[in-house]
Amino acid sequence: MEEKRIVCCTSTGCLSYAPKKYQEMGIEQFHIIVNYNDKDYYEGLDLNPYDFFKTLETIENPKEHLPHSAIPPMEAIREKFQSIVDRGYKEAIIITLSSYLGGTFNAIQLVSKEFQDVLKTTMIDSKTTCFGEGMLAVQAKELVDKGVDTETIVKELNWSIAHQEFIGVCGKLDYLIYNGRLKGGKAFAGKLLKITPVMHFSREGVLEAFTQAFGLKKGAITAIEKVKEIIGDRKEEDYLLWHNYTGEKSLDIFTSLEGEMGLKCNHEDVVASPVTGCHTGPFLSGYGLFMKRRPDEPLE
Repeated sequence: MEEKRIVCCTSTGCLSYAPKKYQEMGIEQFHIIVNYNDKDYYEGLDLNPYDFFKTLETIENPKEHLPHSAIPPMEAIREKFQSIVDRGYKEAIIITLSSYLGGTFNAIQLVSKEFQDVLKTTMIDSKTTCFGEGMLAVQAKELVDKGVDTETIVKELNWSIAHQEFIGVCGKLDYLIYNGRLKGGKAFAGKLLKITPVMHFSREGVLEAFTQAFGLKKGAITAIEKVKEIIGDRKEEDYLLWHNYTGEKSLDIFTSLEGEMGLKCNHEDVVASPVTGCHTGPFLSGYGLFMKRRPDEPLE
């Protein structure tokens, strides 16, 4: 008899805001904290991302009102594990946001060792965040439901992680500068020359600029060209492409260019996580790209 397995992810995977079909899959979440105006919110529970980003758009002095994120409280992580055990699960597959983006991966892994005698835990570092992370959890849950063994699931997830992409631009650099992710001369030159960093997650899980452009439009064009290059000649059924964004207005530059540049999303848009917005403000927009492994593509 197969032992019960559960799939979890961190709230940054955006499953609370994703299409309903994903919300109903039974994937559980570890909720990261967002502190704003001296109040703690649990992402995915009591913080509406649309309202949050609209509020950030109206702040007159964002430097003095920066939101911050924090790992889930250790006791909350412990309670989640205890609940999983109490419900009869013997194994948990847990996907987290990139370990380079904070201590959440390590915190969950640390608490999991307290339960190692009663629960086998497989930790997966998504090396990304937002709905790309969530899609890995969706993939894991679909494979669990099919009865695929955990070793093979890990291999499938590692293949997906190696081929996933987030590519986008930040329309304003303010939050990146205020949070220290863009510093010194680069920050000064970026604002002065209206440089737009074109960003992605490296294979190590670091959110970084892989190139830059002069102006938002040229940045968006560069991002679209890169997405098209990565997709190459893949058929539409072999990948999922969606818009990721913080502020809804930040998508306008992309949607105005896609038709003439021949790029079309084949998945619903998914708002970015408020944790992401803490660091980018309501100005981040771009694409999440999730490859589906074809039969002719080796798993290892």
